[in-house]
Amino acid sequence: MREIQGNLITVETLAEDLRRLGLLEGMTVLLHSSFKSLGEWVAGGPAAVILALEQVLGEAGTLIMPTHTTDLTDPSGWCNPPVPKEWWDTIREQMPPYAPDLTLTRGMGIIPEAFRKQQGVRRSEHPLYSFAAWGKHADTVTAGHELSYGLGEGSPLGRLYDLDGMVLLLGVGHLNNTSMHLAEYRASYPGRKEVTAGAPVSEDGVRRWARFADLEWNSDDFGEIGEDFEGEKGLIRHGLVAAAPAQLMSQRAIVDYAVHWMERRR
Repeated sequence: MREIQGNLITVETLAEDLRRLGLLEGMTVLLHSSFKSLGEWVAGGPAAVILALEQVLGEAGTLIMPTHTTDLTDPSGWCNPPVPKEWWDTIREQMPPYAPDLTLTRGMGIIPEAFRKQQGVRRSEHPLYSFAAWGKHADTVTAGHELSYGLGEGSPLGRLYDLDGMVLLLGVGHLNNTSMHLAEYRASYPGRKEVTAGAPVSEDGVRRWARFADLEWNSDDFGEIGEDFEGEKGLIRHGLVAAAPAQLMSQRAIVDYAVHWMERRR
């Protein structure tokens, strides 16, 4: 029989590690996470991580996670795998519309997928780039998520910037730091490309295929931006949460830095 390696991870040990990292009661925090990075045995699984975060943030705090559903994009752009062109119209006509209480996340990990279903959590209405939030500012963060430029000014990322919130990378790196897409929206650089996106939505109970303006988002250089940002001393707090490397930073600071970086380097 194989023995379990490492220490037992609980809500309390996670909360202690989060406080040691710098998480404080009353903070507004956007989490990007990898559950597997925490270690082999978390008592309670993803729910323990969520409860630890909420315990530390308290009633005055706000917890936010990305709950994107990019499998609802236009089939003409699918490449992994592609689908036959003769299917495109049928998919656009019949794909079920985005529903905050039903549509699963895609590529976000098990923690956001569990979080979106927690009682009291709000989820924004964007069919591709929704976010879920719990706590004091949950309604402010998720309300009015604009269809066009879903990671731009009219998104929960913009509301997090207004609230001077934090970004917590838990077992993941800057390639997962979605807030840098807000910088893409704000920055001016050669090759910045606008596109027309599509997704199925429901309005007053009626399904339709919506088309809307968007950017051709590109996270290829987010890792490099993050590395350069880390060179600015004191802007990121590093630590371990269980076995996961963690980084805590001001969202305003990384977004502002990324805007200037993109305008110089892209």
